[in-house]
Amino acid sequence: MSATILYDQLIENNPAIVRKGKTTPYTSINGHMFSFLSKEGDMGLRLSNDDRQAFIDKYKTSLMEQHGRTMKEYVRVSKDLLSTPQELAEYLQKSFDYVSQLKPKPTKKKK
Repeated sequence: MSATILYDQLIENNPAIVRKGKTTPYTSINGHMFSFLSKEGDMGLRLSNDDRQAFIDKYKTSLMEQHGRTMKEYVRVSKDLLSTPQELAEYLQKSFDYVSQLKPKPTKKKK
């Protein structure tokens, strides 16, 4: 099964979360992205400090890297782990809760 389908299934299981993006799937709230799917099929998931370290330890993963830089608040979710939505649902909710507490970003009005 493709990573995009797996990502969509994970997102669909949480009615509070809306998938965005046509070419690069992602989720965001109040202007803050909290998950996305890379072109390589890995998911980036934004977590708080405590949840991030627990996730890295539990799943033996690392911080997400994109375009040659490390994304400090994002963990890498492999396609194998993405194929277990029941495992990830808890962390997706934690990510949503964490980002929901951040100060909303102002919207940019189109000219």
